[in-house]
Amino acid sequence: MPELVIECEEEGFDTSLLEKYGLQGVDADVPLAVELVFTDEEGIRKLNAETRGKDAVTDVLSFPNLDGILEKPIRKEDFPFDTDEDGNLFLGSIVICRERAAQQAEEYGHSLRRELYYLAVHGLCHLLGYDHETEEEKAQMRAREERVLSDMDIPRDAGEQEKKA
Repeated sequence: MPELVIECEEEGFDTSLLEKYGLQGVDADVPLAVELVFTDEEGIRKLNAETRGKDAVTDVLSFPNLDGILEKPIRKEDFPFDTDEDGNLFLGSIVICRERAAQQAEEYGHSLRRELYYLAVHGLCHLLGYDHETEEEKAQMRAREERVLSDMDIPRDAGEQEKKA
C-alpha cells in the first residue's frame, strides 16, 4: 500500500488513522498527498457557491487533482507535473465543515469523531475517482467507505467504543 501524506493544520484531528488505512487497495508507485482543511458554514457555503454554483452549506467538498484513476494503478510517470517538492503526488483537497459535521453526528446518533472521519474518508474516495451519481457508483463508494472505516475501527455504531478511546 502506498504512503498517504495528509497536510492538515486543524488541531485535534488525528490524521494517522486515515494515513494508515485510507489507501487500502490502491496501487501507486509514489507517496500520495492530500490537503485536508476544516472551515465554518460561511466558508463552505462560499466555496460551494464559487466552485459548484450551489449557494448552500454542505458537509464536505472534494477537489480532485488527478483524472481517470478510479481503481487503476497510479504511476508517478503518468503525472509528471503533479508532484510536490518532497516527491509526493498530489491527489487533491478535502474541505470539511465542522458545524455541519456536528449537526449530522447528532442527527445520525453517532459521535463527532465518527462523522469527521467519515467525511474525510468520503472526500478521499472522491479524490481517488469514486462518485455517487448512480446507484451502482454509490454502492461501490459506500462499500469502500465502510471497509476503510471498519479497518480504522470506526464502525457506524461507534458511540460506545469511542467513549473508551
